[in-house]
Amino acid sequence: MTNHNRLSVVIPCWHDELELPRLLTELTECSFTSLTELQVIVVDSGNSELCREICRNHNATWVSSQPNRGLQLRFGASLVESDLLWFLHADAKLTGDPIGNIRIALQNGAVGGYFAFRFAGKPEWQGRLLECLINLRNTFGVPYGDQGIFVRRSAYLAAGQHASWPLFEEVPLIKGLRGLGRVDKVSQGLLVNPRRWHRDGWWRRSLKNRVLALGFALGIPAVRLAKFYAKNS
Repeated sequence: MTNHNRLSVVIPCWHDELELPRLLTELTECSFTSLTELQVIVVDSGNSELCREICRNHNATWVSSQPNRGLQLRFGASLVESDLLWFLHADAKLTGDPIGNIRIALQNGAVGGYFAFRFAGKPEWQGRLLECLINLRNTFGVPYGDQGIFVRRSAYLAAGQHASWPLFEEVPLIKGLRGLGRVDKVSQGLLVNPRRWHRDGWWRRSLKNRVLALGFALGIPAVRLAKFYAKNS
């Protein structure tokens, strides 16, 4: 019988040992707030002993995988023990009661959902403008994995799961979910780490992301795009 008070969280990792402990601590705190039993699965493509130790110290399951985010997510999802799945990036920051907000969305009939795009940290006008543009794009396009996609396990399987690609792996999943029912945007609960935008520059980073998205839309294989992404990250 499904435990409706349990939530399975899948976190793909690749050299994220600096960010992961904070996220695991925040998950524990928000699960206590919502009285939810958590199963946390960290899928590590770096095969890091430090990552394994961090998971052990935070009561999370550590498993290793090849460096391909789509395969990491699929592998993690295959290990879940509940009907509610939440996919998080290791550098996500949680605020308020994200688990409670997930439950409300699903109880109101959504088959899945994601969080509004909001940057963590001190507000900067460039970041706030990008937030508005990205949230507008989500209305017509696909939210990406850094927005904390959540879904019922039955819908996840019916929609075809994440694609086994290293990049844009959530695109066919979101399209499949929208074919099954409503995919809700939750306004509060998760913040995106702006470190890559700070490192590369707000507009340079955003332009690179759009070039990758355009290439994907034009049919360039995700594997080729991922090599370009890695070379320029």
